[in-house]
Parts: sequence; structure tokens; C-alpha cells
Amino acid sequence: MPGQTLPTFTPVQVESHNNAKSCYITIGRNVYDVTDFVEDHPGGGDLILEYAGKDVREIMKDEISHEHSEAAYEILTDYHVGFVSSVAVGKSEATSQDREGAPGQPVYASTGMSREEDLSVDTDYTQDYKTYKFLDLNKPLFAQLWYGDFSKDFYLEQIHRPRHYKGGDSAPLFGNFLEPLSKTAWYVVPLIWLPCVFYGTVVASKGLGDATPAAAYWAGGVFIWTLVEYLLHRFLFHLDKWLPDNRVGLTLHFLLHGIHHYLPMDRYRLVMPPTLFLILAWPFWKLAHAVFFYNWFAATQVFCGGVFGYVCYDLTHYFIHHRNLPMHYKELKKYHLAHHYADYENGFGVTSRFWDKIFGTELETSVPKGVKIQ
Repeated sequence: MPGQTLPTFTPVQVESHNNAKSCYITIGRNVYDVTDFVEDHPGGGDLILEYAGKDVREIMKDEISHEHSEAAYEILTDYHVGFVSSVAVGKSEATSQDREGAPGQPVYASTGMSREEDLSVDTDYTQDYKTYKFLDLNKPLFAQLWYGDFSKDFYLEQIHRPRHYKGGDSAPLFGNFLEPLSKTAWYVVPLIWLPCVFYGTVVASKGLGDATPAAAYWAGGVFIWTLVEYLLHRFLFHLDKWLPDNRVGLTLHFLLHGIHHYLPMDRYRLVMPPTLFLILAWPFWKLAHAVFFYNWFAATQVFCGGVFGYVCYDLTHYFIHHRNLPMHYKELKKYHLAHHYADYENGFGVTSRFWDKIFGTELETSVPKGVKIQ
């Protein structure tokens, strides 16, 4: 592919392309997508599939099986799609040939990125689909995911490799009348929920009578939300290890949070749609009234504080991705975006690092010693 930038793949990524729908092989660090050649292979497609996702240097030289000619190697050049990343650095980095072909650029192996700015680099939709055989950003995503028959490992590897949809618009999700329902502008969140919080707070405060316990319950609700934010992000949105390996589980995961990691700069699928919030909030309403069963007004006050905390979280999350922020929030922005481009297995707090510190999942945002990120 003369003059074309070629991506890098981790060994796990290469190994995931191990079937007739997506068949990769390697020779050294060179990666070849031979999916279209499987049926045309003179020795039969089964022989290629036996080595799908593996290195074929030895078998191609094997005299007993069949030593391949120079012509066979020349044919392979037409299927060259990238390189295997080489030396691992730290927990989630690898030194590899980068997207511009210059060796030595640090790249986070789990996401294929090296810095925050990479999240906004326009994706070549056609080339991306040809390379990874995952989702074509030119077409509605839901149907491709539902009928794609992707394995769980391949799906998780792909959604954590961020893409960027050009032009500031959203990628098509459903491609029909459901499309508008999948998008939510950031200002919808405060417009809908702040009046509800205000009304509930006034009612509960009057019921409690004394301003001091009313304020304490409300502030307690805000604090409790910070824990709920962490737990939801870590154990629901990133249910990766316990995710069912079937299309129902993968599709639900994608709609809930996977699409945000796949397209992190999509401004209309960044805050929570009101209907989804109602579904997730209902159990917490019941829980608040179960814990504070002795006083309906106290339970309502705690819940209203929690909802206010949620509104702050959703707005903070949006502004982190799409606004220039004051100094304190710039640190939050650096921290959260590193969760996207560097290490999605840590850094679950969005409005604060507090619970990450408590539970040992604080994200290391400094560059490992000896690694230079340009």
C-alpha cells in the first residue's frame, strides 16, 4: 500500500481475527488481512484458517507441507494492513511503529492512541472497516452489531479503540425513526431535572421543618451520589469481564456505554437520555425510602441531593469532552480523557478522584519514565 499509513495491532488484536469472516496472519511484525484470499488459496481455505491469527513464517517455509515461492510472498503484499506492536511499556503502553510510520512513538496498546488529541483525529471510515472488520461508520451501527456475530473479546477490544466521527455530528445508530431518541443535547439534563430537584427539595425541607437537618440530608445525598457515580461507572458501564458472550449482552453494553468509548467525542450521545435516567434512578428512589423508612421527607431530601449530584456529573462529563475549562476542571479533564485514550480499566471517577483513591483504581496520568510523548 504505497504512501498509505498503516496501523499497529497488539498480538491479542491479531489473534481475535481468527475466522472466515475476518482472517489475519502475520509474518514477523507484518500483519496481513487474507479474508478475501481464504477461498482462493490453492491448498484450500481450511489450511489458512488453521493458522488464522497466528504467525505463518515456519509453515510457509516448511518443505514437507509446501515451501511457498517468492510469488506467494508477493501476493501477500496486496493484503498487508499493518504491524504488530512490539515492546510493552508499563501496564497499557507499547512502543511501536505509529500511524505516521515513525518508529519509537509511544502508543497505548489497549487503545491504539498516545495522547488526548488522538481522540479528535478524523477516522477514515472505509479504511477503518477494511482494517478491523468491525463497524462501518458509514452505516447504522445497531444492525451491524446485532447481526455481526462478534466474539466478546473482539467486541471489547474494538470499542476501546476510539474512533472519531467527522464534522461534529453523530454516527448513525438506528438509521430510522428511533434515531432522534438516541440523541440528547447537554442542556436537556438541567432543563428537565433541576426543576424537579428544586420542587422536591422545597417539599422535603418543609416536611423536615428545621433547615439544619434538611441541609445535612441534602448534602449527604450529593456525597452518596459520588459513590453511586463510581460504582455505576465501574460495575455497570464497565461490566466487561462479566459481560455475556452473546449479541444481546454486547448490544446492551454498546447502547449503555460502549458507544461512548467507541465514539467518545459524540456530543449528542454523551449525557444520559431522560428515559434511561428514569430507569436507573427508580431503584435508588426505592432504596432511599427503604434506608430512611422512618421519615419520607428525609428520604426525599437525600434523593434530591443525589439527583443534583447526577446533574453536576453529566454536565461535568460533557464539558470535560467539549469545553475549555478552569484550572481545577482541566485536571479532571486530563484525568478522564486518559481513561479513554490510555487506560479504561482505571479512572472511573468523573467529578472526583476520591473513590478511585479509596478503592485503588486511581489512574496514573504521568508518563512512564523513559517514555516521551510528543
